[in-house]
Amino acid sequence: MALELQTERMQAHIEDGVGWMIFNNPARHNALSLEMWQGIGDILEHYAGNDEVRVVVMRGAGGKAFVSGADISEFDTKRGNAQQKDEYGKIAGRANRWLGALEKPLIALIEGYCIGGGLATALSADIRFATPDSRFGIPAAKLGLGYEYEGLAKLARIVGPSRARDIMFSARFMEAEEAKGMGLINFIEPREDIEAKCLDYARTIAGNAPLTVAAAKAALNSWERGSRTDDVDAVRAQVDACFDSDDYKEGRRAFREKRTPHFQGR
Repeated sequence: MALELQTERMQAHIEDGVGWMIFNNPARHNALSLEMWQGIGDILEHYAGNDEVRVVVMRGAGGKAFVSGADISEFDTKRGNAQQKDEYGKIAGRANRWLGALEKPLIALIEGYCIGGGLATALSADIRFATPDSRFGIPAAKLGLGYEYEGLAKLARIVGPSRARDIMFSARFMEAEEAKGMGLINFIEPREDIEAKCLDYARTIAGNAPLTVAAAKAALNSWERGSRTDDVDAVRAQVDACFDSDDYKEGRRAFREKRTPHFQGR
């Protein structure tokens, strides 16, 4: 099922419990325009409330890049003054909040370049697949721009502060094997296999108990944020909900009957 969106630069469809989100601006290496930011927020908000969607996969169209950051070409017309800047920030901020707050697993399928804001977008995913020819980096120091705290904190949590310093200070590009070694990506798959491998992995997640997966993601996110008391209490409530769920009964029943469980997310 395809979603109707207000822009052709974002595409979305649902298949077998997997919600796809595709950045469709290949002429600009999938640089994110304002209408794309709007589309990201719309797609993720729909997926968050759709019980049919168990896991979300995001990828870039064209095969040359995942996302190359913001579309600078429209800044004169869309971020040319303070009022436009504020409006742009509201729309992009909503999309970024959904990228960070989505309770369902989010997977990034990366082909080619994943640079700057593209890497920041990929780091919002829980799991990252990449092709062997993918390249990663944050060239902020070569452009003279500052990098926001939240993005660097996320980078440091994933690769550690020493490697984060290397990435930011040198502004160098890394190949997929090095990126995998430092934890930037989880899996490397050949171009001809990556979609099938990623989809098979996503379907595996989609077949698992949604409440359990959501509780696990919430717990890990809480740990990343420093295990705040309110976060931990919320996670404990989610864990209790798992034990009180019909899915827990179904899982035990399926184990006894030696069959695949059929989870409903309740």
